Amino acid sequence: MAARHNPPFRAEHIGSLLRPEALKTARADFDVGRLPLDELRRIEDEHIVDVVRLQEEVGLKSISDGEFRRLIYFGHFPEAVSGFTQMTSELDFKDAEGNPMKYTTPVVTGKIRRERGIATGEYQFLKSHTKQTPKVTLPSPCSQHYFRWRDGISDKAYPDIEEFFADVATVYREEIAELAAMGAVNIQLDDVSLPLLCDARQREQFKARGYDPDEWVGTYIEMNNQGLKGRPAHVAVGIHLCRGNNQGKWLGEGGYDYVAERMFNDLDVDYLCMEYDSPRAGSFEPLRFMPRSKTVVLGLISSKSPEMENPDDIKRRIDEATRFIPLENLALSPQCGFASTAPGNPITPDIQRAKLELVVSIARDVWGDI
Repeated sequence: MAARHNPPFRAEHIGSLLRPEALKTARADFDVGRLPLDELRRIEDEHIVDVVRLQEEVGLKSISDGEFRRLIYFGHFPEAVSGFTQMTSELDFKDAEGNPMKYTTPVVTGKIRRERGIATGEYQFLKSHTKQTPKVTLPSPCSQHYFRWRDGISDKAYPDIEEFFADVATVYREEIAELAAMGAVNIQLDDVSLPLLCDARQREQFKARGYDPDEWVGTYIEMNNQGLKGRPAHVAVGIHLCRGNNQGKWLGEGGYDYVAERMFNDLDVDYLCMEYDSPRAGSFEPLRFMPRSKTVVLGLISSKSPEMENPDDIKRRIDEATRFIPLENLALSPQCGFASTAPGNPITPDIQRAKLELVVSIARDVWGDI
């Protein structure tokens, strides 16, 4: 099968990678005032160059900066966009035993305005240090409602929610236009909202907030589409569909059946990175709704567990997926990043490298190239 020269590639990864201990120490020192910003930036630059080299060495064509400048995968967004205040989350992450973990999160408390580039600085540095294709990651537009909107607080800033939707779309259009002007050709939106609406328990909680989940699947698809409206044709946009990833813990479960037909057909993206590393993600059957114009990146390698997958098992699962979608419309990746939050998942750097090498190796075996 012919090699891909444009994203998504046959071997992909989601974006975040384990932060070196020296980088985590530097960030902690900066947070308490022991390290100046320029020194933190120098240390970040040094480790980003190293992690770019790691990705190139294992054979990846899609290269990120590991999200090394962020404390959490969406952290660059509220730092560059006005209108947020940190508050305790209303949702809990859970580990394999069901133990909960609370966290803080930005909440909409004012008008949403893009004050400066969100990922533009990250992209500029990354582009200057790789000859492969840089990947830019941004939280999805609809996540600015699902996670950031709090009734009784956010509606004071936005009595008319349509104004909020419009402001969110403007932020994304401005950011994507600037990234495209800088040369970006691969942008990935990270979304947990739509997958959580596949979870029966989460849908009940959403209803308790006063929202009809069925109606809001369409609203969220439209929020994403409005944020992408007018993007240049040469920019490939993907969406990573995640059930939560925080130090190996997760937020939701349930197959894609509830959102599949509408999401696959109506969402204006070129590829979808789909979590499929555990039974919590359901079966491949919903892929029958996927248009042949889009690519599905199967997230079959776990970034949450140190256990190494058997290559033959992964190849069998890819073969299972081809019952519903042609092989030429598929690619392979880990199910999520290795460090959606700065502490990282419970695996070692050696295991991380081995899993990335496994993705590349299997992709070459299955498709002939990446």
